[in-house]
Amino acid sequence: MPALTLREVLDLDPVRAAEPELLAGESALDRPVRWVHSSEVYEGANFLDGGELLLTNGFGLMDADEETRRRYVREVAARGAAGLAVEIGRSLPSMPPEVTDEARRLGLPLLAMRRVVPFVRITEAANRAIVARGLSGRSVLRPWGDDHTAALLADLADRAALNQPEVEARSALAGFHPGPGARLIGVSLHGTREVGAVDRAVRLLGGAGSLRAAFPGDVLALLALPDTRAGDPIRAVQDAFRTAAEPGLTVAVGHAVAGGSGWLRWSDTLRAARTTLELALTVPAAEPGVPDGPLVTSARALALERELTRGGVDANRDRLAHLVQHTLGPLLAWEAAHPSDLVRTLEVHLRHGCSPTRTAALLHIGRQSLYQRLERIESLLGLEIDDPDLLGELLAGACAHRVVRGMGAGEVRGLRTVA
Repeated sequence: MPALTLREVLDLDPVRAAEPELLAGESALDRPVRWVHSSEVYEGANFLDGGELLLTNGFGLMDADEETRRRYVREVAARGAAGLAVEIGRSLPSMPPEVTDEARRLGLPLLAMRRVVPFVRITEAANRAIVARGLSGRSVLRPWGDDHTAALLADLADRAALNQPEVEARSALAGFHPGPGARLIGVSLHGTREVGAVDRAVRLLGGAGSLRAAFPGDVLALLALPDTRAGDPIRAVQDAFRTAAEPGLTVAVGHAVAGGSGWLRWSDTLRAARTTLELALTVPAAEPGVPDGPLVTSARALALERELTRGGVDANRDRLAHLVQHTLGPLLAWEAAHPSDLVRTLEVHLRHGCSPTRTAALLHIGRQSLYQRLERIESLLGLEIDDPDLLGELLAGACAHRVVRGMGAGEVRGLRTVA
């Protein structure tokens, strides 16, 4: 299908509402329009790549001399613009005759917009139509062929060069219409090539929308929970996947972001889910998982692990090893000579507010055995582990120890994320 033409752009409702009058370039109305931009300065021509319809309120032309105005039109034409549309009536009372003359000489379509319509309405409508036309008429050149949903999710996870109108148009083509009050949550699954677990979780969530696609090695999804749903959205999504996902799957849930917060935030939650999945597959869990069930975790549950490995696990290897030795050196030396589980005991204890009851239950040991371990830890480290000044450093050291242990496992077979 051919690209959207300038003639078709002029037929869009927001453009027609501006009452455009064609002053030049009548023979070029079938030019393809690649994008619609707006600029309030005459230097805006420098930012064109070709094929754009440029909108301007004429402010930069108002006090310019005749030669400057002609040069501006020449620069717009030289950049390969599909056309120039100038708002008449506010900054610029009428179209300067030299602008019209130069546009006619060059064959550049020149439009006088006689009524004031916010440019954002025109650009959004036009660019959505451009994206919709392009996607409906081509195959996406990605490994997943013409699956537009997969292509969009991959672009968001890759943080490809996108813009909000494009993302909204592509989402609409995929049937994804999150309202401005919806909460969006990225999810990444490993261990399946099917999207069935996502669909089952969506049904359990009731009223949630989704974009989901299977990639080689994992599944990526963006869920939209309606604003009418009360409670913690992350917890709700985790609970749904604990029920919906098959045993052996690993599920990572990203942050909750507002549906109207822009595509970069959509990208953030997908990327958080992806990096969390990678950590869940490479770093030993801090606590025992549910027997015979899926491993379901979240970006906030692995917030410390993600922060410690910011920039990549390999890039932080030496720093983490130093942190571990500095905080836990005596414990590691003891464990090397005596069979024990002191480091893990310390981390579980710290993660649960130093509660002996909760720690003993999670480690499946009696309280007396726990007290003996804690006394041994304090003796070896020469400190009190419930000292508030030490909690952060000790927990970071214990977490870093798990991360370092996970480094030795090497690359997880079969894990291929989309970014």
